Amino acid sequence: MDRVWDWAIAVGVTAVLVVTALSDEDTTTGLGPLGHVALVAGGLALAAHRRAPLTVLAVTAVCALGYQAVGFTVPAVAYLVAVYAAVRAGHRIAAVAGSVLLIVALPLVLLASANASSVGEALAQSRDALQLAWLIAAGAAGEALRQAERRADEAERTREETARRRADEERLHIARELHDSLTHQISVIKVQAEVAVHLATKRGEAVPESLLAIREAGREATRELRATLEALRDDDTNPPHGLDRIPDLVARAQAAGLDATLTVEGRRRDLPAAVDRTAYRIVQESLTNIARHAAATTASVRIDHRPGALAIQVDDDGKATPGSAPIPGVGLLGMRERVTALGGRLDAGPRDAGGFSVRAELPVEAP
Repeated sequence: MDRVWDWAIAVGVTAVLVVTALSDEDTTTGLGPLGHVALVAGGLALAAHRRAPLTVLAVTAVCALGYQAVGFTVPAVAYLVAVYAAVRAGHRIAAVAGSVLLIVALPLVLLASANASSVGEALAQSRDALQLAWLIAAGAAGEALRQAERRADEAERTREETARRRADEERLHIARELHDSLTHQISVIKVQAEVAVHLATKRGEAVPESLLAIREAGREATRELRATLEALRDDDTNPPHGLDRIPDLVARAQAAGLDATLTVEGRRRDLPAAVDRTAYRIVQESLTNIARHAAATTASVRIDHRPGALAIQVDDDGKATPGSAPIPGVGLLGMRERVTALGGRLDAGPRDAGGFSVRAELPVEAP
């Protein structure tokens, strides 16, 4: 849109210059075509005033001298616009220096080209071509807009810093709440399980698999909570779990009595942190749901590295039957929100062969 607007300005100024030149009946020089070229070149150069303001400033100044030397008494409108653009871009010194040089050079060019018979006439013509008041107004307008844009940028930066500070404060508040509300309870569960396992081992009794699973779950919950608190406090200085930790999830499921398998297909490549973290959470939540609700004996986890996507599938042979609607628990909703936030797709429901299946596809930029 800016490019279209720039060209509109350039064409408009060029039209004004050409029409003014054509209406000038006093132009009798035979160099009229050269003057028209200078007019058109100076006007159309304004199309680049955002990208190269200093170059446009120089081009419009030279063109103004050119058509004045030919005998066109046309105001230097293009140069005024170029001064405005240069000052707006922050080149105030260059705009002032260029304007001073043009004010000095214009009478000299008129005298040298014999378009003015005296110094007074040359000064009068140069004054008509480049009004000092309009020159100052153009520079002032450019500086006013530059200051306004600078203040707007500063206000935006201040808002971003305020929002970031509030987000940091909220993260610390959440970390404190999690620490106060969960750490003690999880520690009690873990300690009680450790004590029970220790006493059973000391008495020479067989330790129940469920008790070992509780102990391991308590340890994992402690690790997860610690990692979460560190992430909240340190803001990504401690990266969360990803695909590298999925074999640990499968091993813990096996230790809890579930016949779980892991299959990885495709060529492994570096993944965005959000995709890596979401993949881990999907497998973790799926295996947790299997252990809690499915009454399954087997489970399979499949990770497929596809071109442009990461596919995850977790199946079990639990009590879910075809046609039964899955209960949208917090875990399933959380998985769906994570996948949707990344622009992926999640399907979860009973399998035709019995049991439950979770299938997710996360977009990954292809190398």
